[in-house]
Amino acid sequence: MKRKKAAIGSSKTAARLKDKQTQKQEMARQPMLQAMVWYKEDDYPNLLTIFDDADQLPPTFEEWLARAEGKKAEVEASGDQVIKVFIDPETFPQWCQEKNLPKDADARSQLAIEVAKMQAFHL
Repeated sequence: MKRKKAAIGSSKTAARLKDKQTQKQEMARQPMLQAMVWYKEDDYPNLLTIFDDADQLPPTFEEWLARAEGKKAEVEASGDQVIKVFIDPETFPQWCQEKNLPKDADARSQLAIEVAKMQAFHL
């Protein structure tokens, strides 16, 4: 009984096909709009007194901004767009109360998503 020879380079061909398929999937991916919570420098100290989880945030606006800009750059590098949703220290507590939510990161994210969805209809 004779053995069939494996096709030379067949594993390379399979790898190339897989690479092409991956490239097509990446190209076919539609950019997404991602909401990011954002703060104004003047509001930041006041917001830290309002948030239930302020101890989880950087103590200064400059530190927070550096971290936020880094995350924004990562999102944009992946091909997505960022919409900045500014948290207002005067309206955020009331919004949380109406939604029966603590004034924390989850609530801020939920607000950002709601605002982004509303704005997406106007784009």
